Amino acid sequence: MTLTRRTMLGSGGAAVTLAASAASAQPVATVKTPFAVAQTTIPIVGSQDVFPVRRIYCIGRNYAAHAREMGSDPTREPPFFFQKPTDAIQLVKPGEVADHPYPSLTKNYHYEVELVAALKSGGRNIPIDKALDHVFGYALGLDMTRRDLQRASGDEKKPWEIGKSFDSSAPIGPIHPVGTVEHFTKGAISLSVNGAVKQNSNLTHMIWSVAEQISKLSEAFELKAGDIIYSGTPENVGPVVKGDVILCKLDGLPDLSIRIV
Repeated sequence: MTLTRRTMLGSGGAAVTLAASAASAQPVATVKTPFAVAQTTIPIVGSQDVFPVRRIYCIGRNYAAHAREMGSDPTREPPFFFQKPTDAIQLVKPGEVADHPYPSLTKNYHYEVELVAALKSGGRNIPIDKALDHVFGYALGLDMTRRDLQRASGDEKKPWEIGKSFDSSAPIGPIHPVGTVEHFTKGAISLSVNGAVKQNSNLTHMIWSVAEQISKLSEAFELKAGDIIYSGTPENVGPVVKGDVILCKLDGLPDLSIRIV
């Protein structure tokens, strides 16, 4: 049987219906679940549709100066990636300052402003010269980090999840489809806290371009539609406390702003 669509039914118990194609005329099979799980989505500029998020990939230390401030050598280190859960997404509307909760367990909460690429398709071992063909659009985002927990995990050679992959750790603005914006290979990117500029760089300073990141990721994972990639942050990451207002800027995209509460 050829499966052509999947719909969530909200009445009664949650259920996923797998519909056969019209040509096959097979009976409809229903798989029941004991509860509904919400789909994480991001608004798409200029459309009533929303972008469904499958996985969130993040690249570490992708600007040379940031790599140095984090204690690594960008001339020798190959790209490395980590993931956040999809429900780490916090949607931030342009023109608004969204309340962002200061998380538990940390006393050293850091900002990291980043360009985000959203994929419409994927595959394995994608050539660099074909990588951007898989990009649906771009957004501006923040990779918020419990730095003290991340560093403690690193010192103990443990995974980073507790420092990176927590609730609301991935604030993001709406996705701008390719065609309404060009592929981002250059452009000023900055972040200020309470009006004072903290991060100020250009996408040209990335060690690994978005195309190279997609290609490298596809060597380790089968990339698919719905994947998003946080493409790294410039130098001068630093702490925020309750009451601070963060303002992120990237040439070609609307500003993104949050208030720590």
